[in-house]
Amino acid sequence: MRRNLLFFILLMLLAPLVGNAQDPQFSQFYAAPLYLNPAFAGATQQMRVGINYRNQWPAIEANFQTISAYVDGFIESKNSGVGLLLMRDTEGTAGLNSTMVGLQYAYQLYLTDWLTFRPGFQAAFYNRNVNFSDLTFGSQYDPDTGEYLGGDSGENFGDLSKNFVDLSAGGVLYTKNAWLGVAAHHLNTPSQSFEEDADPNELPMKFSFHGGVKIPFKSGTMGSGLYSRPQERSLTPTFQYKKQGEFDQLDMGLYLTLEPIIIGTWYRGLPFKSLEGFNNNESIVLLVGFTKKGGNGELFNIGYSYDYTISKLGAGSGGAHEVSISYSWSNRDPRKPPKNVMQIPCPDF
Repeated sequence: MRRNLLFFILLMLLAPLVGNAQDPQFSQFYAAPLYLNPAFAGATQQMRVGINYRNQWPAIEANFQTISAYVDGFIESKNSGVGLLLMRDTEGTAGLNSTMVGLQYAYQLYLTDWLTFRPGFQAAFYNRNVNFSDLTFGSQYDPDTGEYLGGDSGENFGDLSKNFVDLSAGGVLYTKNAWLGVAAHHLNTPSQSFEEDADPNELPMKFSFHGGVKIPFKSGTMGSGLYSRPQERSLTPTFQYKKQGEFDQLDMGLYLTLEPIIIGTWYRGLPFKSLEGFNNNESIVLLVGFTKKGGNGELFNIGYSYDYTISKLGAGSGGAHEVSISYSWSNRDPRKPPKNVMQIPCPDF
């Protein structure tokens, strides 16, 4: 019965006239930098690889799971960053799947000795498809006992698959201790309809505004003797506001860094705005992370966050679990004199 209900809900979501599809999200949005804004490609001035995994509402059968992986690097001679972004998103029991492969380019423009601007662009290829193999229908149940009989349902949905190209752009302006970015995804509002003669059901543009400031404290010391180095201690308030179609959302919070431990908390929602009679209070997010720096610029980060649901859906949904891992290393010739560049000070979680 639940699966039949979910099938009905899925059909409503796929109806050409609805057009309210929303992008997946990450609570650790700065740990998914290329997904947040193509201008972050190559922003570490190093080579970097990372992976993000999110399981939203695990206590509900029709939960959402998203996995993303990326690799990016900085070409010092061209003041340019390049990146490759992969993402796979699965929604609900019927498996409404989205797979994306994106290529990114960003240019680092030095406005002054203390201010830098990075515009970025992304061209991506999407595939969306539906798998009905896990659904059951009335013809597969005994009408008297309700017993599941199995067998072929006799339903024929054809090939529910859609491919399209998607374009995005963004920019980030930053100093050594602060940054402000904007990104616009789905600039070409591609059609998501599975049937060519149906209403195009365009994917609405998504706009994101994000920023923050790093407030350094007096640094400590890690190690001893020749192996000693400064220990970062800082507080970083951050925010992200995003809007897609008729929906919008605000994330605001802060990170406390006491190297090698990072803890964070933030709120998601818009408490002064309601949609169809529901207050826009979604969740409180808690994070703990670990960071380790190497001797030649290497940096390893791992973070775990949990979304505690405060909306009417309630904590019984299971909230959301999220894990991020990233590793970056220097790809420049150590014999060359260092170039005077700045890295965006935003957190890695």
